Amino acid sequence: MSRLDVWLQRIEYYQHGGWRKITMYNNRILVVDDEPDLTQVSRLTLEYHGFKVDSFNDPHLALSEYRPGLYDLVILDIKMPNMDGFELYLEIKKIDTNANVCFLTASEQYYEEFRKKDYYALDRNLFIRKPIENEELVKKINKMIKK
Repeated sequence: MSRLDVWLQRIEYYQHGGWRKITMYNNRILVVDDEPDLTQVSRLTLEYHGFKVDSFNDPHLALSEYRPGLYDLVILDIKMPNMDGFELYLEIKKIDTNANVCFLTASEQYYEEFRKKDYYALDRNLFIRKPIENEELVKKINKMIKK
């Protein structure tokens, strides 16, 4: 959805009684997931809700393109080939200590295993379980950005 389309929706909504539903967040989000279909759906959903989204299916490419201070939130899939989400998290933190990062996981076992080993200090609320409804994803992201 283009920026013009979003503005036209806002104008139409305003003419019909208010601003309650449509808002422009203008927050920038990075999504890294090795599954192209999930990355595309996440991107489309977030863009529809007014976020600016950069997405990658390759964690190494995401890291090489990463720019400190550019993103309000970084969303990383945990289980990816060649470099998992936790390894990518550590690499991002080396170049951007203020990065706001959360993790996607489809496996509770994988999540618990990593939390026990090396990442026990991470807040449990930084983890988003897949699959997740689009509206719930947007709510969680808004909450994480406001922290």
